[in-house]
Amino acid sequence: MKIIRSNSKDLEKLETRFIDLQKKRIKERVDRIIHDVRLNGDDALLRYTRKFDGVKMTLKQMQVTEAEKSAAYQDIKPEFISTLKKIIANITKFYTKQKKHSWKQFNQDGVFLGEKIDPLGRVGVYVPAGTAPLVSCVYMSVLPAQIAGVKDIVLVTPPDKNGHVNPHILVVADLLKVSEIYRIGGAQAIAALAFGTKTIKKVDKIVGPGNNYVTEAKRQVFGYCDIDMLAGPTELVVIANRNSCADFVLSDLAAQAEHAGGLAVLITPSKSLAKQVKQALPGNENGYIVLVKNLDEAVEVSNRIAPEHLEILTNNPRKFVKSVKNTGSLFLGPYSPVAIGDYFAGPSHVLPTGGTARFFSGLTTNDFLRSTHIISYSKKSLEESRPHIEKLCQIEGLIKHFDSVKKRFD
Repeated sequence: MKIIRSNSKDLEKLETRFIDLQKKRIKERVDRIIHDVRLNGDDALLRYTRKFDGVKMTLKQMQVTEAEKSAAYQDIKPEFISTLKKIIANITKFYTKQKKHSWKQFNQDGVFLGEKIDPLGRVGVYVPAGTAPLVSCVYMSVLPAQIAGVKDIVLVTPPDKNGHVNPHILVVADLLKVSEIYRIGGAQAIAALAFGTKTIKKVDKIVGPGNNYVTEAKRQVFGYCDIDMLAGPTELVVIANRNSCADFVLSDLAAQAEHAGGLAVLITPSKSLAKQVKQALPGNENGYIVLVKNLDEAVEVSNRIAPEHLEILTNNPRKFVKSVKNTGSLFLGPYSPVAIGDYFAGPSHVLPTGGTARFFSGLTTNDFLRSTHIISYSKKSLEESRPHIEKLCQIEGLIKHFDSVKKRFD
């Protein structure tokens, strides 16, 4: 890990980091794959699964069967079910409080305004399974959508070399009543979700992380459907001082090293803690230690970095909550490591990265809802509004807009 100062150019590089999706080779390959899937549908999906995953299968084998889901229970430990039920309860409790509702307002002047909230019709969830099957991505993506009211959820995930889907992924999906599961991955799966094939109906939104090809595919299909975000490598900032437990700091920073390209940053006013961490984690190329004057400056630096995860491992960490402006998820105190948020606490671990926590939030039920504005005026209330509308129509030069109002009083 590299020690830097809060006024250094290295910190400026951290602030201006971004998810590099503009590599010409990746852009062009993804563009060709998407075009191929749009043109050739299921045939393209089978061809790319054979090419990239080494799995040859028929069209009928693309969708996971009910028998496969039932058989998956034989390949997991029974205690996994009880753990999963606790997790589902935690997530459900959190997101139930968050759900947005329709509203209406009647004014005495004959104006009725309102907002009608409806869930999206169909959502696609991408679950990575390359280096490791990310089982937690299933419930962290599916449950917020279900609580928002989405009825039609489809899950796509790459098969292993034998053409199988990880049994834990299948069991979680089955318990959450996700009936539609396909063993396809990569940019081709994103294209299928966005544009549809004969087998897979197109969706309104795609959520879930993936590699650079998946992320670039999500970028290219955005607008044809919605996406959650463009996710990059995971990030952690830890704010700690001389009173913090060094072992906790070290273990949390080391946990980031389990993710390829994961960013790990310690911000501290303690030179002794900085030295200890540098000696303990010398080989972390994506690790930084930022020396600051005090904890207030530490929070300011974290806001500039805008990390996916922020841990504050100091005494009375809650006093800094108001000062924290830019982070995907905030972990307070020595017994709230990122892992509790990744797997168990309740809020989704689908969070903004690459500094986008300045303007993006973590996955919410609102991401699976759409709003319809409702406007109803009486004749009297429209007449009272006439002069104001006329002024704006004159300024914008849209005279027939005002004529449509005036016509109602001719």
